Amino acid sequence: MSRRGRFLVFAVGAAGLMALFVGALGGLPEFGGGFHPYRDRAVAAAWSRATTNAVSSVNFEQRALDTLGEEMILLGSVLAAAVLLRPADDEGEREPPADGRLLPTTVLAGYLLLPVTLVLSLSVVAHGAISPGGGFQGGVLAAGGLHLLYLAGSYRMLRRLRPDRWAVWAEAAGAGGFVAFGLAGLASAATFLAGLLPTGEPGRLASAGTVLVLNLAVGVAVFGGVVELLARFLRQEETLVGRGGR
Repeated sequence: MSRRGRFLVFAVGAAGLMALFVGALGGLPEFGGGFHPYRDRAVAAAWSRATTNAVSSVNFEQRALDTLGEEMILLGSVLAAAVLLRPADDEGEREPPADGRLLPTTVLAGYLLLPVTLVLSLSVVAHGAISPGGGFQGGVLAAGGLHLLYLAGSYRMLRRLRPDRWAVWAEAAGAGGFVAFGLAGLASAATFLAGLLPTGEPGRLASAGTVLVLNLAVGVAVFGGVVELLARFLRQEETLVGRGGR
């Protein structure tokens, strides 16, 4: 396609998008007013499903299909990074350098905060339906907490403990579980991601039904994706060298 043809295709698409955007803006409530229909409806829907965290209710029930799309974006981003950071033809692998000199307090803090961070990440995921947090935040927190070993100067220990072999499978399993749960709702209630589980009592750990399960699925997927992404970057930084040791 010529340059002019590509521009015309872009112009038509951009014009259509702009028309939809302007039309959407025209239907919004007046800025600064006291009428907030979206807030009122979102909060009422969250409470009806025993989800005290309205944000999680929006993400995992009211617009859960969009959240599934975000999961696919994360999966595609990790895949793209893995492809771009793969060893080139003139690169090989060497053992990572010996652990550098660090303050003893830095090393101690890294080792002490590792289990605390992992436990906190599980709490953030499990309580995502009843308090601020959720699968995205908890998954990132767990993956980041594991890499405190790197900040503590023990890259070799990180390589031994990091779940490289199954991180990618964890991401796929989390995203696949999200889809499978949605299809189960479609099969039983003719609605994708229909609420199949009892909601329980608001404020309880086992409340919110679908929101709790989808939070767990997203937490597993995000943890696996971030672990794989950080592993690729660290491997590129620490173990890849050009021919001749450069």
